[in-house]
Amino acid sequence: MEKYLYIALFAPLASSLFVALFAARPKMLFTGIVASLLIGVSMIASFILLIDVNNYGPLHVTMMDWISAGNLSIPFGFVVDEVSVIMMVTVTLVSTIVHIYSIGYMDHDKSFNRFFSYLSAFVFSMMILVMSDNFVGLFIGWEGVGLCSWLLIGFWYHKHSASWAANEAFIMNRIADLGMLMGLFLIYWQLGSFQYDVVFANVKHLDPAIITTIGIFLFIGAMGKSAQFPLHTWLADAMEGPTPVSALIHAATMVTAGVYLVIRCGELYTLIPHVGFAIASLGAFVALFAASMALVNNDLKRIIAYSTLSQLGYMFVAAGLGAYWIALFHLMTHAFFKSLLFLGAGNVMHAMHDELNIKKMGGLYGSMKATAILMSIASVALAGIYPFAGFFSKDKILEVAFNEGAYFLWFALFIGAGLTAFYSFRLVMLVFFGEKEYKKQGLHPHEAQNFVIYALVPLGLLAIVAGFFEHAFHGFVTKLLRNYEIHIDHGVEAILIAATLGIAISGIAFAIYMYKRGGFPKSLEERACYKILSNQYFIPYAYERFIMKPFTALSHFFWVSIDTKIIDATVDLIARVFYKSGEKARKMQSGNLSDMLRWMVMGIVVLLIFAILYRPTV
Repeated sequence: MEKYLYIALFAPLASSLFVALFAARPKMLFTGIVASLLIGVSMIASFILLIDVNNYGPLHVTMMDWISAGNLSIPFGFVVDEVSVIMMVTVTLVSTIVHIYSIGYMDHDKSFNRFFSYLSAFVFSMMILVMSDNFVGLFIGWEGVGLCSWLLIGFWYHKHSASWAANEAFIMNRIADLGMLMGLFLIYWQLGSFQYDVVFANVKHLDPAIITTIGIFLFIGAMGKSAQFPLHTWLADAMEGPTPVSALIHAATMVTAGVYLVIRCGELYTLIPHVGFAIASLGAFVALFAASMALVNNDLKRIIAYSTLSQLGYMFVAAGLGAYWIALFHLMTHAFFKSLLFLGAGNVMHAMHDELNIKKMGGLYGSMKATAILMSIASVALAGIYPFAGFFSKDKILEVAFNEGAYFLWFALFIGAGLTAFYSFRLVMLVFFGEKEYKKQGLHPHEAQNFVIYALVPLGLLAIVAGFFEHAFHGFVTKLLRNYEIHIDHGVEAILIAATLGIAISGIAFAIYMYKRGGFPKSLEERACYKILSNQYFIPYAYERFIMKPFTALSHFFWVSIDTKIIDATVDLIARVFYKSGEKARKMQSGNLSDMLRWMVMGIVVLLIFAILYRPTV
């Protein structure tokens, strides 16, 4: 099985390097086909490894010694266990579909080849992240996906907004990664190893304060990658990248890396339940916080991005409360229906000539039936309606919160479920039904190419049926993860499920009712609460006003007053002194024999004077 590990890991790298050979050339269709095939090969290898791990247990491979310095020894090793293989399958499955979809979506882009090289490089970095058997390997993949996300978000670098969004995502993640690095340094300082098995076997022997500090530092890294408050603003702005990027990075892979880190470090976080509860509390806040912003936003992709942010909050609630397998289950199911929503949004954007304002759409169902059906399926799954996948995974998280007696967290998630259902179908109603607002712009929307629709069908099927694999999933991953069980009376459990379903169905019904009648009155937009939500609680403004502008002013001051007037002036003065002295000394090299003899005599005299004045005493 070792060969399948190498195939799963290195096929995306081969894809990226092969396509990079043609990156500077005009569009070549075969580059997209080859890239998709190689990612598909990685997916097949991942499924074979899934079956093997289920039958024979984890596979651990050490390719070679990597870093050896003193007592530090870090092998280039990988582990395919119950957690990593689930991530591998999820990443490669979604990535394969995104690659195939991108052949159609990027068809007219002059940088078609470059896009596929970046996209495959991202998949390789993500595979390094989830397959490594040590924290350093994880961090290499962690930084790799950060770099590739910068390249992909800013893919259309000629647009100022795209470059700005890419830089924002990159810088905000670097801030968080400093915290993660501190955690890794502390792990090595205390335990002398970065290997997962060594660290998790010995971490319980550390002082509780040290364990707490490590847990906090690692979670700071997770906050940046998974866009948790207050490091959340980059996620919505990252929608400036091509839509397949949004589907791959911001639905199924990169943003879930923070959740994966907490799940992988479950042995550590189990020892510090107070930190876990803080993680869960932040997750519940973000779930409600992001859902509230999605209620009023009119940007098609940003609504879905806020939904991603909200669902990440749900995952962190489960992970923070110790239900690691449930967090991983929601991570997997969410990847299917959220990537389907993003890719469907890409179809709508193409049909609407890149228009993103959902209030300028309407009535697209007649022209885009397949996309409308697929996005409706994804929206129902996101709302958590039985028997769709979201019901099984998201409802479990609410039960976990109730089971732990965290009733305030449960209530926040409960309200978030209602808001999620409402904004999901607000989007569906404004885009696919109602008045055909697009006619006012003279547009003639059309459905995407057939192969693009066919590529989305597997995601639609998984959004429907993935939840039914709950018991098989539970039995598989709990061979490694803590077996969290919910001990709630069956009657109470039935009431909780009914209540959650009720609020979700009510949210859908209310959205359909309101937007069949034309939506809310425009006077609502003048209300203070609407302005607060539409301006993201003025958090981006606060960052710009109190962080960015003061930092820019301080940088300008140091540049003008310190760098230019002191540092540059000092360097220039030294240069001028040497230049002038060299210019004067040049006269010594006249080539005249008499002048040379005079200088020689002067030199001898100077040396004699020094010899007399500084002769050694006996």
